[in-house]
Amino acid sequence: MTSESDDCGNFRAADRSSESQTPAAMRSVVLWIEPSKIILFKAIIESYDNLATLRTEDPTRHHLRLYYSPESETEVMDLLAAVSDRFSMRRIG
Repeated sequence: MTSESDDCGNFRAADRSSESQTPAAMRSVVLWIEPSKIILFKAIIESYDNLATLRTEDPTRHHLRLYYSPESETEVMDLLAAVSDRFSMRRIG
């Protein structure tokens, strides 16, 4: 529920149940990155506000999972393509 104001400026709850939509499912990709470059890669990902979130999938095998929204997929894939050589990155899944 959100609030709306009437003509007098008084706020009341607004019923927006018909307007609410279930957010689209997040997407993800699993990557392998050379261990010495993980911190720099994480810094680059985090420098893009609300683009993606990076989590460790398997620390012993250096697998990272990158979560992103469907709306960001093109930008995320473009960024990964642009930095893949620099980070010796491989897509695992």
